[in-house]
Amino acid sequence: MKKCKLILLCIALMLAATGCIDEPVAEKPVIYLYPEETMEVTVRLNYNGELFCTYPEYDEGWTVIAHPDGTLINKKDGKEYSYLFWEGKSDVEYDMSKGFVVKGEDTAGFLQEKLEYIGLTPREYNEFIVYWLPRMQNNPYNLITFQNEVYTDNARLEITPEPDSVLRVFMAYKPLKEAVSIEEQTLEPFKREGFTVIEWGGAVID
Repeated sequence: MKKCKLILLCIALMLAATGCIDEPVAEKPVIYLYPEETMEVTVRLNYNGELFCTYPEYDEGWTVIAHPDGTLINKKDGKEYSYLFWEGKSDVEYDMSKGFVVKGEDTAGFLQEKLEYIGLTPREYNEFIVYWLPRMQNNPYNLITFQNEVYTDNARLEITPEPDSVLRVFMAYKPLKEAVSIEEQTLEPFKREGFTVIEWGGAVID
């Protein structure tokens, strides 16, 4: 619980208005929108679980004015946001059969290398690492996987207008006391084309 409070302190100012800081940590997806030109975009989430924290307020969907640099103006409150945030709980079983076993002390370098290879920008992977590193670096080892259909089928995005390219990076990891043998996961690089949507998030597997 102490670790959760320390993590949430980093984003407490952002989340205080929603009351989310009192909820337990489950998953942390954020969604970036990069249209080729400024446009109105609506994002809806079809999540097979309990959606208990959003920023800005979800209210059956987000409608924003999205700018090419990723800046979002929420139409409901007129305020500026860097991304759309949601958090939820689900009983989905993530696929941990392939992945990477990484020493806790090597986590930062590993994540930077893999996330850059997958296709996140420095801004995106730095925000990912800053959020997750404090939870991972002090573990002796971490079994790290990047989920595909198991995650995307459980949390479907409906975006209007339809984007040209979508990258959804969802890390599921399990803290380990000792290293284990596992088949290495094959990762594919992502190419951004046209109106691009990027999402990253993660979950801890106990």
